[in-house]
Amino acid sequence: MKHVSILVPQAAVLASIDDPRIMFTGVNDFLRSMNQPPLFNVQLVGLAGEVKLHDGRFTVHADALLQDVAQTDLVIIPALTGEMQEAVQTNSAFIPWIVSQYALGAEVASLCSGAFFLASTGLLNGKECSTHWVHANNFRVLFPDVKLVDGKIITEQDRVYTSGGATAYWNLLLLLVEKYVSRDMAILAAKFFSLDIDRTSQLSYTMFHGQKSHDDQQIREAQEYIEQNYQERITIDQLATTFAIGRRNFERRFKKATSNTVIEYIQRVKIEAAKKSLESTMHNVNEVIYNVGYSDPKAFRSAFKRITGLSPLQYRAKFTKTAALPMY
Repeated sequence: MKHVSILVPQAAVLASIDDPRIMFTGVNDFLRSMNQPPLFNVQLVGLAGEVKLHDGRFTVHADALLQDVAQTDLVIIPALTGEMQEAVQTNSAFIPWIVSQYALGAEVASLCSGAFFLASTGLLNGKECSTHWVHANNFRVLFPDVKLVDGKIITEQDRVYTSGGATAYWNLLLLLVEKYVSRDMAILAAKFFSLDIDRTSQLSYTMFHGQKSHDDQQIREAQEYIEQNYQERITIDQLATTFAIGRRNFERRFKKATSNTVIEYIQRVKIEAAKKSLESTMHNVNEVIYNVGYSDPKAFRSAFKRITGLSPLQYRAKFTKTAALPMY
């Protein structure tokens, strides 16, 4: 039997505690219905017997205290809310236990923003990681030794798993069911819970707001200039001259402050504007391309696909009720 320990930290998202419990206990029910023994021993593990979440609105009753779990097979780290560094610090007593369980052979999986907690253990150093897109810039600043991959739903390396934003963790849970039981069982669970079993990208859900939580005022002004003039052809030399900074120094400071090169930032701003246009207007793709300041349709489509994971037509079909018009 596989022992599954779902952590119950302070400032956790309740659903990301209960959903894994529902998944693994549900698989046990499926197995019983097939006259097979249950596979998972699922426990909610906390530092205290009762943990209040979401400003005290909900109380989670732990099945076991951390110090009483000598060994487990799978550690689930739920998503966290609020300020991530503070949430990790509040729950730091979990960290040595997670590290010791990994050393004993356990697998460790983080759900959504739980990646901050997992990264704080050091187990993600040198590995790929996914988390909610809204936290991406902050994560890169806090954990430069971890390779954050924006688009992936799931990462898996050396018994360490992470999942993307919000409900993306259901796909990680399905992956774990497939690994521990079978592909057929994962398909059954996907059908029961109405899940898209092989979803691999969260790029199309990402919203780009830039990275302005830094102290470089001139670079912040340059970001605002780009966002206000994205329809124009903006060059690095133009920006450097406008803000009276040498080009090489400007590029270095921009990358340090925003985690994007200047060209990447301009592209992201233009593509975000294009996404909004595709969602809310009936402009055809060529009109959208022109309106966001692209002169090369091929370059636009390539950048759009790379950033969103979809073609412009696929994006419009996904996020609007109205059928896309012919774009040729």
